[in-house]
Amino acid sequence: MIDPTLREATLKLKSPDVSSRPLMAIVRVATKLLKPVQTPGVTISTVRSGSLRLRIYTPDRVLSDGGLLWIHGGGMVMGVAKQDDPLCGSVASELGTIVVSAEYSLAPRQTFPTALNELAESWRWFQEHASGLGVDPARIVVGGESAGGGLAASLVQRLHDEGGVQPIAQWLFSPMLDDRTAADRDLDSVDHWIWNNAANRVGWSSYLGHEPGQASEPPYAVPARRADLTGLPPTWISVSDIELFADENRAYADRLRASGVDVTVDLIRGAPHGFENYARESAPARALLSRARAWLAARLAMAELRDDETDHADEPA
Repeated sequence: MIDPTLREATLKLKSPDVSSRPLMAIVRVATKLLKPVQTPGVTISTVRSGSLRLRIYTPDRVLSDGGLLWIHGGGMVMGVAKQDDPLCGSVASELGTIVVSAEYSLAPRQTFPTALNELAESWRWFQEHASGLGVDPARIVVGGESAGGGLAASLVQRLHDEGGVQPIAQWLFSPMLDDRTAADRDLDSVDHWIWNNAANRVGWSSYLGHEPGQASEPPYAVPARRADLTGLPPTWISVSDIELFADENRAYADRLRASGVDVTVDLIRGAPHGFENYARESAPARALLSRARAWLAARLAMAELRDDETDHADEPA
């Protein structure tokens, strides 16, 4: 049952027919034409470096030398960084930290691993330019929403395996983690609000380049398929009990915990997928975003505390 405070906003939206090429062409043009949303006290700038396209949110009052690398959603087939101006701006403003939001190539024009390669390059850019932005490269969180949350999870897995400086946490809003959900045709009859399994199947098929649910996939293509989750950073996952991704999100959280990862699951009752975006002024969305920022702030503070303890340990007795 949908939360009554979200019903009106939800009824205005329908699950997009992402299988329609003409419709998707219109959606992509429309998202590119979105007007920027300014947050008071935050400056938005853009960077183009080769094929990289980054959107940077800089608070007037910098309170933390931590940072957030953010990845937008859109089912792998739509979306732009600009759509998350309100979320990224609020993080920069309220936490006083730099946020870098990364664009990536959309499917089906580009299939795996193009988007993930671009996001890995965005991570490297952030690492290389962190000091110039006033950020400690060892205190960066990777986060994302929906498809962006799934890409964030894949990126964190890849960075873990490659070694080097690691994200201190992953911050995932209703992440799109498992292609096997899309392959389960029994879920089609539920017709979940906003993002249903028919749309999910198009998204995964477009990204993978073939039908979802195959016996195996390459490493990092589908984050939920990774066998060993040991050593991944502390994780925050939000998910609603009535959305398509509920089971796969909770299963991933359970596996992370079993692997010794510190996990926080924020389970919301009666909220359709993406409500924190399209109904961000509603009471449930405001409450969720407040809790999410509090968790993120605590992680950045914990990283700062560990850094101070390490510095003091090096001092002579």
